[in-house]
Amino acid sequence: MNQLKRLPDVIVEPPDRRSQASRGDPPGSGRHRMGFWVVAVVFAVTTAFSTVPTPLYPLYEERDGFGSFTVTVVFAVYAVGVAVGLVAAGHLSDRTGRRPVLVGALLCQLAAAALFLVWPALPGLLLGRFVTGLGVGMATPTATAYLQDLHIRSRPTAGQAGRFEAVSTAANVGGLGVGPLVAGVLAAYAPAPIHTPYAVFAVLLVAGAVAVTALPETVDRPARPVPYRMQRVRPHGGAGPFCLAVACGCAALAIFGLFTSLAPGFVATTLHQTSPAVAGTAVFAVFAAAVLGQSLTGALRPAARRTLGVAAEAAGCAAVAVGMVRADPVLFIAGGVIAGIGAGTLFKSAVALITEAAPADVRAEALATFFLAAYTGLVLTSLGLGLAAQLTDPTTATLWFSGFLAALLTAIALLGRTVGGAGRRPSPSPSP
Repeated sequence: MNQLKRLPDVIVEPPDRRSQASRGDPPGSGRHRMGFWVVAVVFAVTTAFSTVPTPLYPLYEERDGFGSFTVTVVFAVYAVGVAVGLVAAGHLSDRTGRRPVLVGALLCQLAAAALFLVWPALPGLLLGRFVTGLGVGMATPTATAYLQDLHIRSRPTAGQAGRFEAVSTAANVGGLGVGPLVAGVLAAYAPAPIHTPYAVFAVLLVAGAVAVTALPETVDRPARPVPYRMQRVRPHGGAGPFCLAVACGCAALAIFGLFTSLAPGFVATTLHQTSPAVAGTAVFAVFAAAVLGQSLTGALRPAARRTLGVAAEAAGCAAVAVGMVRADPVLFIAGGVIAGIGAGTLFKSAVALITEAAPADVRAEALATFFLAAYTGLVLTSLGLGLAAQLTDPTTATLWFSGFLAALLTAIALLGRTVGGAGRRPSPSPSP
């Protein structure tokens, strides 16, 4: 990290020699308002595509004969791809513009869809998941920063937090839930269950890339190309808030990782619900609860929001573990919903901490650093969960996971007291 910090800054042109991003679009223009919602939909499609394989894993397992550890390796490969995408390109939109980086991310996802379609074997699945992660790593900080830019420009006199926080986190987390639901239904009721979901999302990704090319740019790009540099891994706005945000992000992603890797197999084997639609609906319920939690806690102060998120995630994870031990589908799903509410609340708190602390000219870089740290934690957690499931069984592994998560949530509570009510209370914004 110290070596990364010593990399030279990018040389940019003076302001009077830079191309103006939206010279023909004054603040408050209709293009910015429409662009905000277009980016939100495209962001949701991107994140939804990343979870399309979730309800399909039991089909892959049945066809190819691999177990739960292989599924967690596939998931970890995706998370590694996210980390590489964040390091290589997650920050580029601060210099080259939001639009080209987001289009590149969508094309990367389209390449992954092609891999899934033409190479459905395990090596193709691994490579496709890695490429999917690359696209998500590029898209997540870029789309989040793009949404905030468009929100500010479309409503320059309104509060900056309320609508942006709600829409960006709903697009991110909500998309993660829509992917398994759509894929599960298509796999259950459409022909070619392992191919049709990818084909449908390939069409959506092409449409999204075309739509983004028509959006207004929000970053003033240099008149001449600037030297490329890798992502600098450094916190913006202070180490305390950054560490708190990363801990909240890791806790949220850990729950999401559990349900997008091991939960479909548990639903199929232990609960004897083999339909991909059932597995997809179960995962969707967790992410839908996360979006609901974000909506219900939007008016709370940051400290109260974190406290509620920690409590809900701890209670929900405990219920999930007990539901797995008892093979109780009601308790398992109910626990997942409660944990989802807590995870969504913590994830929103994390994004708010980063976006409020980072200056506008390094916003994508700050978000990329945050997501890199959070996804690194997710990789380690996923591999540990998969290894534990291989050595014991998914139920015992989930019990160990619950203990780890309890320790992490305790650390969040203690760190939150040290940092204080970092961030501000979001001011509600009127409807557009």
